[in-house]
Amino acid sequence: MQNYELMVIFTPVLSEEDYRSAQKKFASLVTDNGGEVVHENPWGLKSLAYSIQKKTTGLYWVMEYTAPSDFNEKLKTQLLRDESILRHMFTALDKYAVGYNAKKRSGVHSRTEKAEV
Repeated sequence: MQNYELMVIFTPVLSEEDYRSAQKKFASLVTDNGGEVVHENPWGLKSLAYSIQKKTTGLYWVMEYTAPSDFNEKLKTQLLRDESILRHMFTALDKYAVGYNAKKRSGVHSRTEKAEV
């Protein structure tokens, strides 16, 4: 099992219900294929750096998960078939990235982050 992070940019015209159902669809796809969702983080509506399909905003969603290495091809196929997705990106996480994400979720500041006064 390998650790991965998936970032998806959905089209901004989705309703809140459609946005949540799309998140659940891909999270259940991971669990149905023997993976485990570690953390989900819906960022919501954000501006894009450049327009994609004539859209300047997108609904961002980040999911951290563990899955077999051959699963990403199945997930990629499903992501490309979904017309509500503007872009997606997989990132393989090493043990340091997994540790950093766990610390970040628990609220522990790293040495590189400035403490707020």
